[in-house]
Amino acid sequence: MKNRFVVLFLCIVTSLGLLSFSMPKNLQKKVEKEIKKTFNVDEFSLSKVIVPEVVSNKLKGKITEENLLKITIGDKVLGFAFIDKAPSKTDEFDYLVLLDKELIVIKTKILIYREDYGGEIGSKRWLKQFIGKTSKDTLKYEKDIIAISGATISASSMTIAVNTFLQNLEILHQNKVL
Repeated sequence: MKNRFVVLFLCIVTSLGLLSFSMPKNLQKKVEKEIKKTFNVDEFSLSKVIVPEVVSNKLKGKITEENLLKITIGDKVLGFAFIDKAPSKTDEFDYLVLLDKELIVIKTKILIYREDYGGEIGSKRWLKQFIGKTSKDTLKYEKDIIAISGATISASSMTIAVNTFLQNLEILHQNKVL
């Protein structure tokens, strides 16, 4: 009887852990694909980064245990993934920022773009501008990040979103969350 209870308890805990990622399945597949390609791995684990409320109150943007994830293989930390939305002209787009274990941006990716125009922000060439950025960097659209004709709102929005994330990264690092 005790063994059945233990097995049932473990099944419930495991199920709750898997259900706690509220990322839509199509988005999760895209994130996993980018992690595999960027880190050159077939298998890895994603775990939530818990941000204490006292630290969360200091952040300028929304970083939660749902959108900031640690990427590991066994005990080895490969890096971190940040998934969020940013506004475009009439809708929002989903984006991904991948960091190495030293908290340096190694990839940015537009995961889902919902507008008819402005999709150029998804180009690898434009997104490469964010690679190598750290929490010490401050990005300014049209100065540090090249503008895109026809995608002004989205390109500016992506720049602001990454810049805010980098500022929050510094706060998370200072407070020993990362």
